[in-house]
Amino acid sequence: MGEKVLLSGNEAIARGAYEYGVHFAAAYPGTPSTEILENVARHYKDVIKCQWAPNEKVAVEVTIGACFGGMRALAAMKHVGVNVAADPLFTLSETGVNGGFVLVSADDPGMHSSQNEQDNRRYAKFAKMILLEPSDSQEAKDFVGAAMELSEKFDLPVLLRITTRIAHSKSVVELGERKEVPIKDYIPNIEKRVVIPAHARVLHQKLEERLAQVKEYANTSSLNRIEEGTYTRNGKKIGILTSGISYQYAKEVFPNATFLKLGMPWPFPDKLAKKFYDMVDEIWVIEENEPFLEEEMAIAGLDDKITVGKNKIPICLELNQRIIREAILGTKARTPNVNLGELPARPPVLCPGCPHRGIFYVAKKLKLHATTDIGCYTLGVIPPLKQGETCLCMGASIGVAHGLGVAQGPDFGKKVLAYIGDSTFIHNGMTGLANLVYNKGNAVVCILDNSTTAMTGHQPHPGTGVTITGEPTHKLDYAEVASALGVKHIYRTNAYDLKEIEKALREATSTDEPAVIINQGRCILLDWKKLDITPFRVDPEKCTACGLCLQVGCPAISKDPETGKAVIDELLCAGNHCTVCAQVCPFDAIGPAEE
Repeated sequence: MGEKVLLSGNEAIARGAYEYGVHFAAAYPGTPSTEILENVARHYKDVIKCQWAPNEKVAVEVTIGACFGGMRALAAMKHVGVNVAADPLFTLSETGVNGGFVLVSADDPGMHSSQNEQDNRRYAKFAKMILLEPSDSQEAKDFVGAAMELSEKFDLPVLLRITTRIAHSKSVVELGERKEVPIKDYIPNIEKRVVIPAHARVLHQKLEERLAQVKEYANTSSLNRIEEGTYTRNGKKIGILTSGISYQYAKEVFPNATFLKLGMPWPFPDKLAKKFYDMVDEIWVIEENEPFLEEEMAIAGLDDKITVGKNKIPICLELNQRIIREAILGTKARTPNVNLGELPARPPVLCPGCPHRGIFYVAKKLKLHATTDIGCYTLGVIPPLKQGETCLCMGASIGVAHGLGVAQGPDFGKKVLAYIGDSTFIHNGMTGLANLVYNKGNAVVCILDNSTTAMTGHQPHPGTGVTITGEPTHKLDYAEVASALGVKHIYRTNAYDLKEIEKALREATSTDEPAVIINQGRCILLDWKKLDITPFRVDPEKCTACGLCLQVGCPAISKDPETGKAVIDELLCAGNHCTVCAQVCPFDAIGPAEE
């Protein structure tokens, strides 16, 4: 027996990559997947080559190249990242692999940190990939090995789908030793890997043949199992079909039911499902989000016994034991009587001293329109700043800003700011800027450069000059990129200098051509422990309770309920490192706290 430890699902997947001979791993950070590559780099970089990629598509393409070159290779990303990576993935199923290829998709039911809750089991079927779905950390580790073996056995990519609850919850994992797998020889094969139509037609036929073989395998694989139970309701034996984290919820509510637990839901094991069907009188399909398993039962002609599916189990948000119990049995769980209304509100806000706050404040004062993007700066939409009228996906702010100008005319267009972070600009913003220049738009692109990928935990990127393993590398210069793309009006601003920001915004919005403002200020959390911070204080004698300082939206500033005057929490204040509130105050009432 190996050592047993508590690991999150993300930590377990990193461990699985180590134990099952993975040679290469790439990713773009995104909650809830980020810790997978971080743990690979932290613990296993001596045996697994690893790298952050500029975006998920590049991560997958490099991983594909590594697998073509004979390595066992793994790419990891959050669910919406698979949208970015979809183009090469769909073709990889046709070309097949050399070394094993595994894509980890970390889905986010409940949208804890995402703009949607798409169910990427759909992607596995759509892209004709093998789908594995672990239910705990032990399976998350073990399924990496199973995925690599299946990938190499059937010459197919494998999608290993987890959810936020698996990614971040911890359970017991038994550790093993690393299994060294030799890197395979690379043998060029034009007919297999160059997908011109003549080759692709043949490859598609072979792909369907391989999928038929995988389907037969799924019917006998230990990844899928029937757990026979005795639970009956209204005199009928109940069978529950489920997978992933939903299995854990359903098992806790109905521990004695008969289960068909699918660790490999697709290709769907129709023969095993028929065996399960014959064992029970009623079938309850319990799954988060989409009716993926329910639809597969219908396709297999096994749906006439289904009495519980999406007719009772909600399609939105996460499941839990309470929701399942209430949906099926109509009974409420015994829970403590807690009045949530008594709890203080904790809306998400930009940190005290955040470098994004200044440009948002100035832009609002100038009454400019703005599109925003995915990152910390998305929080600028929250009052009182209210900066950002649209937000769709990584890199979309620039294209949407350009489109607004096309629709509303050039006078409107030149008053539209497109906010985008430094990591996000590299991820998917450069093509939008190229399009803005090429098609003669006049929006102002504001690259909010805080020197990190802040929202997901301060990962480096090509604009930071350092790799995931801490090695120095080339540092991308956004002004050089913008100039190369044809932008003539480029400004660098100090994120904490409101006058400098206002001057740049006024000039940038007065031109009929595209402009770029690079608003530079390191994320305050990168340096908090190293900074010699003197917090600021409000002089109550000078404060007139005008409320202007409250309009910067800093959580360190609040209003005294008795006097109406501003007060600053010195434990939160970034003080002399920020100074935004002091610059805003017209009465010189804010300054360094006296000793």
